Amino acid sequence: MSSIRERNKELILRAASEEFAEKGFAASKTSDIAERAGLPKPNVYYYFKSKENLYREVLDSIVEPLLQASEPFNQPGHPAEVLRAYIRTKIRISREHACASKVFASEIMHGAPHLPPERAEQLNAQASHNVDCIRRWIDQGLMADVDPNHLLFSIWAATQTYADFDWQISTVTGKPKLDDADYEAAADTIIRMVIKGCEVKESPPVA
Repeated sequence: MSSIRERNKELILRAASEEFAEKGFAASKTSDIAERAGLPKPNVYYYFKSKENLYREVLDSIVEPLLQASEPFNQPGHPAEVLRAYIRTKIRISREHACASKVFASEIMHGAPHLPPERAEQLNAQASHNVDCIRRWIDQGLMADVDPNHLLFSIWAATQTYADFDWQISTVTGKPKLDDADYEAAADTIIRMVIKGCEVKESPPVA
């Protein structure tokens, strides 16, 4: 029974992510979400009680991966290695959680009215920690004296664009859908710009 429950919840969450990403919170209907999920409409209310709760669940589904993306900042590591890992994970999130990423971006652009305060606090605390790490690297002479806040903003924008502007990217590249090589090239390009542009010192060779 529990496996059926989890499967149904996953179907609804995925459908809701797609619906909210396409239409926004106000214009999305639970009946359309249920139809997209291939389940009766009462199932949506059975598992999530309301459209508002379902929307918050979609937001929560992307917050955890975003927090986990910063894990390299939470342990000792060289800036080049940390930034590479962070950027690659952010690109992967934009690929694997594209719809939820769009929903999250829209929520932030509207002032985060539905994002639970404790989640906002977690995200802000992690961002502050990441900024402190970058400042420490600068003080240690491991990278150029760039503004840590704006470096993070630039990384967020560069990686998030592969979720938010997928239609534009597909149109420009002439491909209906990006493949593994495209996402690898995206990550490599952003990493190159950050590492070279910020004059990040490479880790010393192992003796």
